[in-house]
Amino acid sequence: MIVGTVKETSPGESRVALVPSILSPVTKAGWEVIMESGAGAEAGYPDADYEAKGVTLVSRREVFEKADVVLQVRGLGANPDEGKADLDSFRKGQILISLFEPLTAHDEVQAVASRGVSLFAMELIPRITRAQSMDVLSSMATVAGYRAVLLGAQYLRKMFPMLMTAAGTIAPARIFVVGAGVAGLQAIATARRLGAQVEAYDLRPAVKEQVQSLGAKFVEMELEAEKSEDKGGYAKAMSEDFYKKQRELMSRVVASSDVVITTAAVPGKKAPVLITADMVKKMAPRSVIVDVAAERGGNCELTRPGEVVEEHGVIIAGPTNLPAQASFHASQMYAKNVTTLLLHLTKDGRITLDLEDEIVRETLVTHEGEVTSARVKEAMELSSATT
Repeated sequence: MIVGTVKETSPGESRVALVPSILSPVTKAGWEVIMESGAGAEAGYPDADYEAKGVTLVSRREVFEKADVVLQVRGLGANPDEGKADLDSFRKGQILISLFEPLTAHDEVQAVASRGVSLFAMELIPRITRAQSMDVLSSMATVAGYRAVLLGAQYLRKMFPMLMTAAGTIAPARIFVVGAGVAGLQAIATARRLGAQVEAYDLRPAVKEQVQSLGAKFVEMELEAEKSEDKGGYAKAMSEDFYKKQRELMSRVVASSDVVITTAAVPGKKAPVLITADMVKKMAPRSVIVDVAAERGGNCELTRPGEVVEEHGVIIAGPTNLPAQASFHASQMYAKNVTTLLLHLTKDGRITLDLEDEIVRETLVTHEGEVTSARVKEAMELSSATT
């Protein structure tokens, strides 16, 4: 069996799907590993490190020709422009494991299905105990939360920690984190390590203890949010009336913050707008908003995905691929996630697709020319009904 990976072609994507340190269990399971030469270079992994682990370096064309399983960071759905160039290279019966945006990239899902490719979308890994080591969304959110705080510190004209100096006392920066999922919690922890005074809010009351355990203050809001979480542990989309009341209650905290980091996202949907233009106007000049949800439209009304702008004297950063800014470790974490799934599919020296297994069933999007994922089919039907 041959598994291969290629250099990422999405603009700004510097991660790689395989790193040398995780290859031993893959080869021990019977896999031969091939890779496009230079695929890991931008992430800090030179070809020589792969060759030392027994990887065969080949051309991109040869990876698609020879590999039974292709591993990518961004498959066609998550790389719709540049990814088209690889579509005709896939073979019937080949397996692709990657991030793919399957809940929204419906045309790309159909295109891969028409090639007879079995697609496993890493975003759909179920949040169950058995699959924790495959949970790429949590891994990448960890990196994003960390990097978001560093961006905030870079753009803010203040220092984060309280300092008592001969020149006087410097008050700590006030950081407000909206959304206390994996990215939010990592942002809280990082801001606290830098010495900031941190407040956080999440519509799920259950995360209050986690926020407090990191040394931050949990902002209480009198909102009814009992059904704010789905069975997979992800935040659910709420009504517009809910978000309106939430914005009203949140306005005071936003106005008094030096840096606001927003992380609220709902899988497969546009990010809810939590910070309005009016709220931005009330912030102090040179305050900063880092919108981690920018890739899904943004939590701030004034966010421009992929840009850093100044509005009403406030710096608003809309990064769209924070994990790529720490691509060495992001690649290490992604590779662990993706190879754990690969090994989960490997039985007695060959790939076995057990559709009774929840991990396989939930993650497999296309197989034998058909769209097989119930979640993806539902999203496609809803999209068709509204167009």
